Amino acid sequence: MKVYALIGPSGTGKSYKALTLASKKGIEYIIDDGLFIKRNKIVAGISAKKESTRIAAVRRALFMDEEHAKQVKEAIRAVMPDSILILGTSMRMIDRIIKRLELPPVHEVIRIEEISTSQEIRLAQKYRYEQGKHVIPVPTFEIRKDFSGYFIDPLKIFRIAGKGKKVEAVEKTVVRPTYSYMGRFYIADTAIESIVAYNAQKVEGVARVLNTSLTSRDDGLIIYIDLAVKYGYRIHVVLEEVQSAVAKDVDRLTGINVIAVNVTARNLVV
Repeated sequence: MKVYALIGPSGTGKSYKALTLASKKGIEYIIDDGLFIKRNKIVAGISAKKESTRIAAVRRALFMDEEHAKQVKEAIRAVMPDSILILGTSMRMIDRIIKRLELPPVHEVIRIEEISTSQEIRLAQKYRYEQGKHVIPVPTFEIRKDFSGYFIDPLKIFRIAGKGKKVEAVEKTVVRPTYSYMGRFYIADTAIESIVAYNAQKVEGVARVLNTSLTSRDDGLIIYIDLAVKYGYRIHVVLEEVQSAVAKDVDRLTGINVIAVNVTARNLVV
C-alpha cells in the first residue's frame, strides 16, 4: 500500500483539492478530518467537523478515540487499498495518523503550494477565517445523516478526466462547524415551529394549522403537524405538498437535518 500525504496549513483548501489530486494520481481512497473516503462516498469514520470544540475536532482528526480508530482500521483492512491520500496540516500530524491507523510510511509528500496558486490559497483562507467555511470532500447526502450542524451549500465541480476527456461532476459539501464561531448560538424550537406553521399555512388547500411539535435527535429533527384541510381538495396531495414545503424551508433556513415531516389532517373545513 502506498501512502500519499497532502500537507498545508489549516484553511488553505486541502479538502477542496483532494479529490482532483487523488484522481490525477490514481488514488481511490482519502483520509480527511476523521473520515475514510472512497471517491465521494464515506466508507468509515466520523467527521471532525461535527465536534463542538476545536480540541475535540483535532482529537477526532487524529483518531485519538479508540473506537473511532478501530472502525477505520477495520475498514482499511477490509478493502486493502493500493494507495491512500492522507490530508494534514503538518508532517507530524500525518505521522500521528499513520501510527494510530497502523499504516505504512509515507511514499510521497505533496504540499498545497504545489497544486494551488497563491491566489487560490488566499481565497480559501479568507473563506475560512472570515466566514468559517469548511469543505468536506463528499456530497451533502453522504454527510447529512451523521452531521446535524450547519450546512451552507453543496459545491458541484465539473472536470475533464482521462484520455477520453470524460466530463465528471464532483460534489463537495460546504459546512460551518460550531467551533468556527466566537461562542455558541442556538435555534429555539419555537423559531423552527414558526417556520413550520408559516410554510404549512401557505399550501393551497390548508384551512388552518392546528398544532406543530418537534422531536430533536442527534441526527436531526422529526416534525409533527396537525392540519385542518379545506373541503374539496385531495387530502393526500395537500399533505404531501406540506411535507415538501416544510422540509425544504426548515433545511434552507436553519441548516438542520430534517429526518421526517409527519402531517395529519384532523378536520375538514367546508
